[in-house]
Amino acid sequence: MSPAPLEDAPSTASDVEAPAPPSEGLWRLVKQALHGTELDLTRLPIGRAIFLLAVPMVLEMLMESVFSVVDVFFVGRLGAEAVATVGLTESILVIIYAAGMGLSIGATALVARRIGEKDAERAARTAVQAIGLGVIISLVLAVAGIIFARPLLVALGGSPWVLEHGVGYTRVMMGGVVSILLLFLINAIFRGAGDAAIAMRVLGLANGINIVLAPCLIFGLGPFPEMGVVGAAWATTLGRSAGVVYQLFRLMQGNGRLQVRREHVALEPTTMLAMLRLSGAGMVQALVNTSSWVVLVRLVSSFGSTALAGYTISMRILLFALLPAWGLGNAASTLLGQSMGAGDVERGERAVWMAGRYNLFVLGSIGLVFFVFATPLLSAFTTDAAVVVSGARALRIFCLCFVSCAYGMVITSAFNGAGDTRTPTLIDLGCFWVLELPLAWVLSRPLGLGEVGVFIAVPVAFAVMSVSSILLFRRGHWKTRVV
Repeated sequence: MSPAPLEDAPSTASDVEAPAPPSEGLWRLVKQALHGTELDLTRLPIGRAIFLLAVPMVLEMLMESVFSVVDVFFVGRLGAEAVATVGLTESILVIIYAAGMGLSIGATALVARRIGEKDAERAARTAVQAIGLGVIISLVLAVAGIIFARPLLVALGGSPWVLEHGVGYTRVMMGGVVSILLLFLINAIFRGAGDAAIAMRVLGLANGINIVLAPCLIFGLGPFPEMGVVGAAWATTLGRSAGVVYQLFRLMQGNGRLQVRREHVALEPTTMLAMLRLSGAGMVQALVNTSSWVVLVRLVSSFGSTALAGYTISMRILLFALLPAWGLGNAASTLLGQSMGAGDVERGERAVWMAGRYNLFVLGSIGLVFFVFATPLLSAFTTDAAVVVSGARALRIFCLCFVSCAYGMVITSAFNGAGDTRTPTLIDLGCFWVLELPLAWVLSRPLGLGEVGVFIAVPVAFAVMSVSSILLFRRGHWKTRVV
């Protein structure tokens, strides 16, 4: 199966720009996507609009996953206990990720709708309200995380080594929550405006700094101190912080679709309430989704550090594959939101189905590669043979969900882009809390499958999520959302 052509005929009479001639070539389109474009996405042919948004969004999502992969790659040299520290801390950070993703959902939906309405002033004011909320929420979470780092690790089943050596890692990561949340949030603002290339470059800068600093601070290369697992946290936090500084510079510089000026920096109760309404539901949605991984980690940790380390590495590899799919989902979300703002809902709906076809091709291809090469992939992250065996088994089972969740991941993002955050929240609640978690416990405990039972529950839940999303999207209730 192959994706639909990139260049389709204009979807409506308003799509005034003719498709690019064949001589333009794929490479020219890629360069345009990476450089960024000022073209009106609501008037381009749908296939081309998806491509121009999806390429930088996929690269952005890939680079976001590199943060986790880089940490595990270098920390894996310190042993299974160090990897387990990273895995447990990531489980704590799901609250921050939920807050960041929730605010991002609201910011993307509102900014995209305002840009579709050709109201750049309201889009800029919306961006300011979102950033203000992000700063307030992240400061509260950072203080709480630093204070309660040790009790949280104890509650998640951290080993004595983790409690002795890993608390510093957790505290540094929690102290850097502001950079984590703002990086999520401001990039979501850029995506909603259609400036996906800027968001991509932000992650490129942040990742480059992290990749350089991680080995230096972990192993003490050159003039840097040897900090062990804590060094990985400092490298990640410094890289993300540099990315946030660049984001703010680009917002104030104003050479993209969105420009924030001094007069925009003021509290607007109406906009703030709309943001809280969408973002609040988005946070619940993200928390429902990500908190299920916390429970899965707790279940896996009960089978020992080897099982937990294998699960942690395989999950990082899995996320590396799924984040490009989320990139395509973000492209569909932006196009749907802008199309609804422009009064052309039908165009936005067609964009969602087209993005789903692309995602099916991408995830199907990646899943096949990961299934075949699971053992070599795990071996690149650890030399512990037992961890490789456990992690490869987990990765092969996780690959089963790649094809089944392709449309579901795009459609749930599309609901959010339309301003309907309630529907995907209910879908996630049913699939991950009502189905996945009880199934994981039953398979691993009463049925005696151990950690394998936990692994099997993941593709089952994703398959149900995808089918539910397709059915509810076809009903079309999202078309009546006003934001």
